[in-house]
Amino acid sequence: MSGAIYYETFLLAASLAVGIGLMIAYDGLRLFRALVPHGTLWTGLEDAGYWLLSSGATFLLLFYQNDGILRWYAIGGVLLGMTAYNVTVSRFYRKLLKKTAKYFTMKKRMRRGRRPEREEQVKEKRPGSMSMGPKEKGTGT
Repeated sequence: MSGAIYYETFLLAASLAVGIGLMIAYDGLRLFRALVPHGTLWTGLEDAGYWLLSSGATFLLLFYQNDGILRWYAIGGVLLGMTAYNVTVSRFYRKLLKKTAKYFTMKKRMRRGRRPEREEQVKEKRPGSMSMGPKEKGTGT
């Protein structure tokens, strides 16, 4: 195999690794969000920071490995690495994360002395909790 083909193969492998690393970082962000609940403003700022990190990592990959020359297959390799990780490892990680979050939510409710079933019954019986449908809003006719 020639040196050029070997180098291009290495660049593709490096771009796949960068994509997988970026999705691992996003799973870490998902874990942080599950443990520390916060509003949409902070979620948006976290996402903006993540995408700045992603674009910076991809730029550094191209800058150091390819002298800054844009190679679309390297960008495609990053996206392929992200997608492959997302549909394989991350799928199981998200299921585990949901179960863990549900467990800690149940523990929190139990510590407060409330049973989860009782809380759902109270929500159903609460007066004024029903919203009006689109047909019921208008009073004219």
